Amino acid sequence: MSELPVRQPAFAGQFYPGDHTSCVRMIEQCLPTGPSPDLPEKIVAGLVPHAGWVFSGPVAARVFAAIHTQGAPETFVLLSAVHRWSASRPAIYARGRWVTPLGEIEVDEELAAAVLEAGDGLLVSSSEAHSGEHSAEVQVPFIQYLFPEAKILSILIPPGEDAARTGEVMGQAVSAAQRPIVVVGTTDLTHYGSTYYGFAPAGTGEQALEWVRANDERVIDLILGLRAEEIIAETATHRNACGGGAVAGTIAAARTLGAEKGYLLEYTTSHHVMPRGPATDFVGYAAIVF
Repeated sequence: MSELPVRQPAFAGQFYPGDHTSCVRMIEQCLPTGPSPDLPEKIVAGLVPHAGWVFSGPVAARVFAAIHTQGAPETFVLLSAVHRWSASRPAIYARGRWVTPLGEIEVDEELAAAVLEAGDGLLVSSSEAHSGEHSAEVQVPFIQYLFPEAKILSILIPPGEDAARTGEVMGQAVSAAQRPIVVVGTTDLTHYGSTYYGFAPAGTGEQALEWVRANDERVIDLILGLRAEEIIAETATHRNACGGGAVAGTIAAARTLGAEKGYLLEYTTSHHVMPRGPATDFVGYAAIVF
Protein backbone atom coordinates (compact mmCIF):
# COMPACT_ATOMS: atom_id res chain seq x y z
CA MET A 1 0.00 0.00 0.00
CA SER A 2 1.46 3.37 -1.03
CA GLU A 3 1.75 6.15 1.50
CA LEU A 4 -1.46 8.16 1.82
CA PRO A 5 -1.28 11.63 0.27
CA VAL A 6 -1.34 14.73 2.47
CA ARG A 7 -2.42 17.97 0.86
CA GLN A 8 -0.57 20.83 2.51
CA PRO A 9 -2.17 24.31 2.51
CA ALA A 10 -1.18 26.11 -0.67
CA PHE A 11 -3.09 29.36 -0.11
CA ALA A 12 -2.95 29.99 3.65
CA GLY A 13 -1.53 33.45 4.18
CA GLN A 14 -2.87 34.53 0.79
CA PHE A 15 -6.59 33.83 0.42
CA TYR A 16 -7.09 33.38 4.17
CA PRO A 17 -4.95 33.73 7.33
CA GLY A 18 -1.92 31.52 7.66
CA ASP A 19 -1.95 30.85 11.39
CA HIS A 20 -4.46 29.17 13.72
CA THR A 21 -5.33 32.17 15.86
CA SER A 22 -5.88 34.59 12.99
CA CYS A 23 -7.82 31.97 11.04
CA VAL A 24 -10.23 31.35 13.91
CA ARG A 25 -10.64 35.06 14.53
CA MET A 26 -11.50 35.74 10.90
CA ILE A 27 -13.94 32.83 10.68
CA GLU A 28 -15.76 34.22 13.71
CA GLN A 29 -15.87 37.64 12.05
CA CYS A 30 -17.28 36.09 8.87
CA LEU A 31 -20.07 34.10 10.52
CA PRO A 32 -23.50 35.78 10.39
CA THR A 33 -24.98 37.13 13.60
CA GLY A 34 -28.53 37.96 12.54
CA PRO A 35 -31.59 35.72 12.30
CA SER A 36 -31.50 32.80 9.88
CA PRO A 37 -33.20 33.35 6.50
CA ASP A 38 -35.80 30.98 5.10
CA LEU A 39 -34.17 27.63 4.51
CA PRO A 40 -35.21 24.28 3.07
CA GLU A 41 -36.40 21.74 5.62
CA LYS A 42 -33.25 19.72 4.95
CA ILE A 43 -30.23 21.29 3.28
CA VAL A 44 -28.66 18.76 0.92
CA ALA A 45 -26.33 21.08 -0.99
CA GLY A 46 -25.01 24.61 -1.26
CA LEU A 47 -23.01 26.98 -3.46
CA VAL A 48 -20.32 29.27 -2.07
CA PRO A 49 -17.80 31.73 -3.53
CA HIS A 50 -14.09 31.03 -3.27
CA ALA A 51 -12.27 34.37 -3.37
CA GLY A 52 -10.08 35.68 -0.58
CA TRP A 53 -11.93 35.77 2.71
CA VAL A 54 -11.70 39.57 2.97
CA PHE A 55 -13.98 39.70 -0.06
CA SER A 56 -16.17 36.59 -0.04
CA GLY A 57 -15.62 34.93 3.34
CA PRO A 58 -18.84 36.27 4.93
CA VAL A 59 -20.86 35.14 1.89
CA ALA A 60 -19.45 31.61 2.03
CA ALA A 61 -19.91 31.52 5.79
CA ARG A 62 -23.66 32.05 5.35
CA VAL A 63 -23.97 28.65 3.69
CA PHE A 64 -21.93 26.81 6.30
CA ALA A 65 -23.78 28.58 9.12
CA ALA A 66 -27.13 27.59 7.57
CA ILE A 67 -26.01 23.96 7.38
CA HIS A 68 -24.86 24.19 11.01
CA THR A 69 -28.35 25.16 12.15
CA GLN A 70 -29.59 21.75 10.97
CA GLY A 71 -26.95 19.52 12.52
CA ALA A 72 -23.51 18.16 11.79
CA PRO A 73 -22.90 16.32 8.50
CA GLU A 74 -20.35 13.53 8.63
CA THR A 75 -18.87 14.57 5.28
CA PHE A 76 -18.76 17.60 3.03
CA VAL A 77 -18.38 16.90 -0.67
CA LEU A 78 -16.64 19.90 -2.21
CA LEU A 79 -17.34 20.24 -5.93
CA SER A 80 -14.61 22.59 -7.03
CA ALA A 81 -14.05 25.01 -9.86
CA VAL A 82 -11.03 24.39 -12.06
CA HIS A 83 -8.60 27.30 -12.40
CA ARG A 84 -5.24 25.61 -13.00
CA TRP A 85 -5.77 22.00 -14.02
CA SER A 86 -6.00 21.39 -17.77
CA ALA A 87 -7.38 17.83 -17.97
CA SER A 88 -10.93 17.40 -19.20
CA ARG A 89 -12.29 14.80 -16.76
CA PRO A 90 -13.56 15.33 -13.21
CA ALA A 91 -10.86 14.45 -10.66
CA ILE A 92 -11.41 13.17 -7.14
CA TYR A 93 -9.02 13.41 -4.19
CA ALA A 94 -9.75 9.89 -3.01
CA ARG A 95 -7.38 9.12 -0.13
CA GLY A 96 -5.42 10.71 2.67
CA ARG A 97 -5.98 14.00 4.43
CA TRP A 98 -5.76 17.76 4.01
CA VAL A 99 -3.97 20.23 6.29
CA THR A 100 -4.90 23.85 7.04
CA PRO A 101 -3.87 26.21 9.85
CA LEU A 102 -6.69 24.60 11.88
CA GLY A 103 -5.10 21.15 11.64
CA GLU A 104 -5.85 17.99 9.68
CA ILE A 105 -9.09 16.79 8.13
CA GLU A 106 -9.55 13.31 6.71
CA VAL A 107 -10.73 12.42 3.24
CA ASP A 108 -13.86 10.26 3.20
CA GLU A 109 -12.21 7.32 1.45
CA GLU A 110 -15.30 5.11 1.69
CA LEU A 111 -17.43 7.65 -0.16
CA ALA A 112 -14.65 8.28 -2.67
CA ALA A 113 -14.52 4.58 -3.54
CA ALA A 114 -18.30 4.49 -3.91
CA VAL A 115 -18.28 7.51 -6.24
CA LEU A 116 -15.52 6.06 -8.39
CA GLU A 117 -17.37 2.76 -8.66
CA ALA A 118 -20.69 4.43 -9.45
CA GLY A 119 -19.03 6.69 -12.02
CA ASP A 120 -17.63 3.70 -13.91
CA GLY A 121 -14.82 5.67 -15.53
CA LEU A 122 -16.50 9.07 -15.43
CA LEU A 123 -14.01 10.41 -12.86
CA VAL A 124 -10.28 9.97 -12.37
CA SER A 125 -8.55 9.64 -9.01
CA SER A 126 -5.80 12.28 -8.81
CA SER A 127 -4.50 14.02 -5.72
CA GLU A 128 -2.02 15.94 -7.92
CA ALA A 129 -4.87 17.67 -9.76
CA HIS A 130 -5.88 19.40 -6.52
CA SER A 131 -2.44 20.70 -5.57
CA GLY A 132 -2.73 24.14 -7.16
CA GLU A 133 -6.48 24.73 -6.85
CA HIS A 134 -7.73 27.14 -4.20
CA SER A 135 -11.51 26.85 -4.55
CA ALA A 136 -11.94 23.91 -2.17
CA GLU A 137 -9.08 24.79 0.17
CA VAL A 138 -10.59 28.12 1.22
CA GLN A 139 -13.76 26.31 2.40
CA VAL A 140 -12.02 23.72 4.56
CA PRO A 141 -11.27 25.89 7.63
CA PHE A 142 -14.96 26.83 7.87
CA ILE A 143 -15.77 23.11 7.97
CA GLN A 144 -13.06 22.40 10.54
CA TYR A 145 -14.28 25.21 12.79
CA LEU A 146 -18.02 24.47 12.65
CA PHE A 147 -17.90 20.70 12.12
CA PRO A 148 -14.71 19.42 13.82
CA GLU A 149 -15.61 15.74 13.34
CA ALA A 150 -16.42 16.02 9.63
CA LYS A 151 -14.51 14.56 6.70
CA ILE A 152 -14.24 16.00 3.20
CA LEU A 153 -14.26 14.72 -0.36
CA SER A 154 -13.01 17.15 -2.99
CA ILE A 155 -13.85 16.73 -6.67
CA LEU A 156 -12.69 19.09 -9.42
CA ILE A 157 -15.32 19.42 -12.14
CA PRO A 158 -14.32 21.11 -15.40
CA PRO A 159 -17.04 22.92 -17.36
CA GLY A 160 -17.76 20.13 -19.82
CA GLU A 161 -20.56 17.84 -20.86
CA ASP A 162 -19.81 15.44 -17.98
CA ALA A 163 -20.45 18.02 -15.26
CA ALA A 164 -24.15 17.39 -14.63
CA ARG A 165 -23.72 13.64 -14.93
CA THR A 166 -20.92 13.78 -12.33
CA GLY A 167 -23.31 15.56 -9.97
CA GLU A 168 -25.96 12.91 -10.52
CA VAL A 169 -23.47 10.15 -9.74
CA MET A 170 -22.39 12.07 -6.65
CA GLY A 171 -25.99 12.43 -5.50
CA GLN A 172 -26.66 8.74 -6.04
CA ALA A 173 -23.58 7.78 -4.01
CA VAL A 174 -24.55 10.15 -1.20
CA SER A 175 -28.09 8.76 -1.14
CA ALA A 176 -26.82 5.20 -1.07
CA ALA A 177 -24.46 5.98 1.82
CA GLN A 178 -27.45 6.65 4.10
CA ARG A 179 -25.54 9.00 6.39
CA PRO A 180 -25.50 12.80 6.73
CA ILE A 181 -23.50 14.20 3.82
CA VAL A 182 -23.81 17.66 2.23
CA VAL A 183 -22.58 18.69 -1.21
CA VAL A 184 -21.06 22.17 -1.49
CA GLY A 185 -20.04 23.57 -4.86
CA THR A 186 -17.75 26.56 -5.35
CA THR A 187 -17.93 29.38 -7.86
CA ASP A 188 -17.55 33.11 -8.14
CA LEU A 189 -19.81 34.93 -10.58
CA THR A 190 -19.06 37.60 -13.20
CA HIS A 191 -15.43 38.74 -13.25
CA TYR A 192 -15.76 42.27 -14.56
CA GLY A 193 -13.23 44.90 -15.53
CA SER A 194 -10.68 45.72 -18.21
CA THR A 195 -7.61 45.85 -15.98
CA TYR A 196 -7.75 42.39 -14.43
CA TYR A 197 -10.28 40.46 -16.48
CA GLY A 198 -10.36 42.04 -19.96
CA PHE A 199 -14.15 42.13 -19.80
CA ALA A 200 -15.95 45.45 -19.41
CA PRO A 201 -18.91 45.65 -21.80
CA ALA A 202 -20.69 48.34 -19.77
CA GLY A 203 -17.81 50.62 -18.91
CA THR A 204 -17.35 51.58 -15.26
CA GLY A 205 -19.30 52.96 -12.33
CA GLU A 206 -22.97 52.40 -11.56
CA GLN A 207 -23.82 51.23 -15.07
CA ALA A 208 -21.18 48.51 -14.73
CA LEU A 209 -22.60 47.38 -11.39
CA GLU A 210 -26.11 47.24 -12.84
CA TRP A 211 -24.88 45.26 -15.84
CA VAL A 212 -23.08 42.73 -13.66
CA ARG A 213 -26.07 42.27 -11.38
CA ALA A 214 -28.26 41.50 -14.40
CA ASN A 215 -25.61 39.17 -15.83
CA ASP A 216 -25.33 37.34 -12.53
CA GLU A 217 -29.11 37.13 -12.17
CA ARG A 218 -29.19 35.13 -15.40
CA VAL A 219 -27.17 32.26 -13.92
CA ILE A 220 -28.63 32.62 -10.42
CA ASP A 221 -32.12 32.12 -11.87
CA LEU A 222 -30.95 28.90 -13.53
CA ILE A 223 -29.37 27.76 -10.28
CA LEU A 224 -32.46 28.46 -8.18
CA GLY A 225 -34.54 26.57 -10.74
CA LEU A 226 -32.14 23.56 -10.67
CA ARG A 227 -31.58 23.82 -14.44
CA ALA A 228 -28.25 22.00 -14.41
CA GLU A 229 -28.20 21.15 -18.10
CA GLU A 230 -28.26 24.84 -19.08
CA ILE A 231 -25.39 26.01 -16.89
CA ILE A 232 -22.38 25.17 -19.05
CA ALA A 233 -23.68 27.00 -22.13
CA GLU A 234 -24.87 29.94 -20.03
CA THR A 235 -21.58 30.46 -18.23
CA ALA A 236 -19.52 30.00 -21.39
CA THR A 237 -21.61 32.54 -23.30
CA HIS A 238 -22.09 35.18 -20.61
CA ARG A 239 -19.00 34.66 -18.45
CA ASN A 240 -21.08 34.77 -15.28
CA ALA A 241 -19.46 31.91 -13.33
CA CYS A 242 -15.86 30.72 -13.25
CA GLY A 243 -16.96 27.33 -11.87
CA GLY A 244 -19.60 26.33 -14.38
CA GLY A 245 -18.78 22.65 -14.01
CA ALA A 246 -19.00 22.81 -10.23
CA VAL A 247 -22.31 24.68 -10.47
CA ALA A 248 -23.86 22.18 -12.87
CA GLY A 249 -22.63 19.29 -10.75
CA THR A 250 -23.94 20.78 -7.52
CA ILE A 251 -27.39 21.46 -8.98
CA ALA A 252 -27.60 17.96 -10.42
CA ALA A 253 -26.53 16.43 -7.10
CA ALA A 254 -29.06 18.54 -5.20
CA ARG A 255 -31.82 17.52 -7.59
CA THR A 256 -30.87 13.85 -7.26
CA LEU A 257 -31.02 14.23 -3.47
CA GLY A 258 -34.57 15.56 -3.61
CA ALA A 259 -34.16 19.33 -3.72
CA GLU A 260 -36.90 21.17 -5.57
CA LYS A 261 -35.42 24.67 -5.67
CA GLY A 262 -32.55 26.81 -4.46
CA TYR A 263 -32.62 29.52 -1.78
CA LEU A 264 -30.53 32.66 -2.32
CA LEU A 265 -29.08 33.71 1.04
CA GLU A 266 -26.95 36.61 -0.18
CA TYR A 267 -25.69 38.31 -3.32
CA THR A 268 -22.99 40.98 -3.45
CA THR A 269 -19.87 42.01 -5.32
CA SER A 270 -16.30 42.67 -4.26
CA HIS A 271 -16.91 46.35 -5.02
CA HIS A 272 -19.73 46.50 -2.49
CA VAL A 273 -17.61 44.67 0.06
CA MET A 274 -14.57 46.89 -0.42
CA PRO A 275 -15.31 49.94 -2.59
CA ARG A 276 -12.31 51.82 -3.93
CA GLY A 277 -13.69 54.72 -5.90
CA PRO A 278 -15.91 54.11 -8.94
CA ALA A 279 -16.57 50.48 -9.82
CA THR A 280 -13.98 49.28 -12.31
CA ASP A 281 -12.76 45.72 -11.63
CA PHE A 282 -14.90 43.52 -9.39
CA VAL A 283 -16.46 40.05 -8.98
CA GLY A 284 -19.94 38.82 -8.07
CA TYR A 285 -20.58 36.42 -5.16
CA ALA A 286 -23.65 34.43 -4.11
CA ALA A 287 -24.56 32.14 -1.23
CA ILE A 288 -27.19 29.54 -2.15
CA VAL A 289 -28.56 26.44 -0.44
CA PHE A 290 -30.77 23.64 -1.72
